[in-house]
Amino acid sequence: MRLLYTLIEKTFDPDLLYNKIVHYYVDKKGFSKEKSNKIAQNVIKREHERRKCKNFQCGHSLDDHIRNVDTCLILNCVCRKFVK
Repeated sequence: MRLLYTLIEKTFDPDLLYNKIVHYYVDKKGFSKEKSNKIAQNVIKREHERRKCKNFQCGHSLDDHIRNVDTCLILNCVCRKFVK
C-alpha cells in the first residue's frame, strides 16, 4: 500500500494555493486585495497549465497520472505516457 501511495502525485488544490498567495501579498508585501488577487489568478493559471499533460489527445492533469510510471489513470484515455 505504501508503494502505491508514493507513486501517486498529491492532488493540486488551487483554492488552498490561491488563499496562501493572496494572504502573502496582502499581509507580507502590503499589496492591495485587487493586485494580490490578480497575481494569485496568474499563478493558479500557470500551475494548472504546468500540471496538465501536453499530449493533445490526453490533456488530463498530473493528478490523473501515476508519477513514476507516467501512465494515465483514466480508463478510456489513449495516453500511455505523461508528456511534460
